[in-house]
Amino acid sequence: MIETGRKSERAILIGLIYPGQGEDQAGEYLDELSFLAETAGAEPVKRFLQKLQIPDPRTFVGSGKIAEIKSFVSENSINIAIFDDELSASQIRNIENELGCRVLDRTNLILDIFASRARTSHARTQVELAQYQYLLPRLTGMWTHLERQRGGIGLRGPGETEIETDRRIIRDKIALLKTQLKKIDIQMATQRKNRGKMVRVALVGYTNVGKSTLMNLLSKSEVFAENKLFATLDTTVRKVVIGNLPFLLSDTVGFIRKLPHHLVESFKSTLDEVRESDLLLHIVDISHPGFEEQIRIVDETLRDLDSSGKPLILVFNKIDSFSYTAKDEDDLTPATRENYSLADLKKTWMAADRNHQTIFISAKTKENIPELQNLLYEEVKSIHIKRYPYNDFLFEK
Repeated sequence: MIETGRKSERAILIGLIYPGQGEDQAGEYLDELSFLAETAGAEPVKRFLQKLQIPDPRTFVGSGKIAEIKSFVSENSINIAIFDDELSASQIRNIENELGCRVLDRTNLILDIFASRARTSHARTQVELAQYQYLLPRLTGMWTHLERQRGGIGLRGPGETEIETDRRIIRDKIALLKTQLKKIDIQMATQRKNRGKMVRVALVGYTNVGKSTLMNLLSKSEVFAENKLFATLDTTVRKVVIGNLPFLLSDTVGFIRKLPHHLVESFKSTLDEVRESDLLLHIVDISHPGFEEQIRIVDETLRDLDSSGKPLILVFNKIDSFSYTAKDEDDLTPATRENYSLADLKKTWMAADRNHQTIFISAKTKENIPELQNLLYEEVKSIHIKRYPYNDFLFEK
């Protein structure tokens, strides 16, 4: 496994404000990057933002901004510079030469968190594959101190340079890991087939919205839950019984903005739980200022997984943490998102969505959990009757 993160390293966060994007939104993106950095064990010290049409092909940010960052790095003993985008090998090399500290991009940071969170051999294999796929095109930047082997009289031969040797080793390793994952995929598919005639419900949502907490509440089990990003990597499946109706509930890995495509490919067998489920519980953290964008990102990821057409219940969680700023009566300016109360939000599209059911709960204080269980019972019962019409254990409560 390739380890990149160390404990309590001082970090700076760097992002761009693109056209059509406000400073508030860019700030929220860096809030998320800061949470990722803290989850990986770093200590974010300062943030740098710059307005650019497109990233600078050499150093991602402009020359003036890179000089400002260099000055701060040298004066404040900064260990890592973390960028809120994926960087090319040449950009990483150029920025490291300029700043004199380690450079991580968003993808590398997420991979590092996944590596530290992976508990089973299955998850570790998936993360290792994604890490090697990320590393392969970036080997050039890691071998700048090596020159190509020089030819000459008596020296010409079928040799390969050290970087070519490493590329071949990594390609062989990727092929081996893919073979291992194919075997794991077959085992997981066999396990899913052997689960009997029960409806499958999957918890999906952005990372750190409370999926595992809700899983513990509904299944009365002890799934690892923590207020950190990607606390769950391995899919956990539990049998849940509501009334007289048993069904399978699975807790899945959380989605995130700019989720590296290597990870989506590597975690195929884990995400198959979502693909093969009969009903999705989309959990949303309504106390997060950017929860609508999080809903959009999860919907896009579900479309990528060919799971967007499934029956879905939209569960707005963390209503106990929701807060808003009330407007003064004499304030005539248009209301913004910060001015909407929970009662106001319940009157919008959220409560009257034609495509799926919605409910507002708090998994922490258990508010509206009985209502969620009743809603879940009716949805699962409807699917169960259609799927297994001759199953005789189902009867009226």
